[in-house]
Amino acid sequence: MTHDSQVFRNYAKAYEALYRDKNYAAECDSLEQAWQKFALQPVKSVLDLGCGTGGHVFPLAARGYRVLGVDRSEVMLSQARTKAATAAGESPRFQTADVQSLDLGETFDGVICMFAVLSYQTSNAALMGTLRSARRHLIPGGLFICDFWYGPAVLKQRPLDRVKEVRDGEDRILRLASPSLDTENGVVTVSYQLLRLRGQQVLEETREQHQMRYLFRPELQMFMEQAGLELLEFYPFGAPGQPVSEDTWNVSAIARAF
Repeated sequence: MTHDSQVFRNYAKAYEALYRDKNYAAECDSLEQAWQKFALQPVKSVLDLGCGTGGHVFPLAARGYRVLGVDRSEVMLSQARTKAATAAGESPRFQTADVQSLDLGETFDGVICMFAVLSYQTSNAALMGTLRSARRHLIPGGLFICDFWYGPAVLKQRPLDRVKEVRDGEDRILRLASPSLDTENGVVTVSYQLLRLRGQQVLEETREQHQMRYLFRPELQMFMEQAGLELLEFYPFGAPGQPVSEDTWNVSAIARAF
């Protein structure tokens, strides 16, 4: 996950604990299923746009892929590099960069943009820049896979206040999320309050705002086509081949470079 390096400076400290229950291995299984179904040649090299602390990078590297992770947040990448020292499989690479303007001078069999990184691209220029970055780094016929917030579900269900509590060693981390929906601009602003507690004592408090853009299929398809990507499949996150609906908050898309 990437985006604004300042926004994630404090959030990154609690990131690993907050998403410990996220099943990255299963998500990488889904990626491999997509590659097996749609790839014109075996996928061996992967670029992860907005890799965060490497949640997808390390399982893929352990499976034998050559992986490069890119993120704007140096705090997140610092954690990823620390984990890389003891990780199994081929050692992944990491680079601090903006996914909107990335130009590595190399291409990959597959590019991924996971954990709603695409939804963090709230302007048209940012969204187009990210999609063009993906295309720039794909071989002809290479596959781009992303996930994002789905507009019909966001507008039907409406974002709600949420509270999440996790353990981190002897501490508790409490995250309070308060969203605000801007339908004119298609953006949800989520105000986070993070509390690190030990017993009844508050050790640390952080407040951040994350802006998330929700997307619609025709809109995304248009942007992808302008970036040189053909939309192949549009499905509920983690459920390839299934139809999306107004109850599908997180949607995945697979596209091929042309």
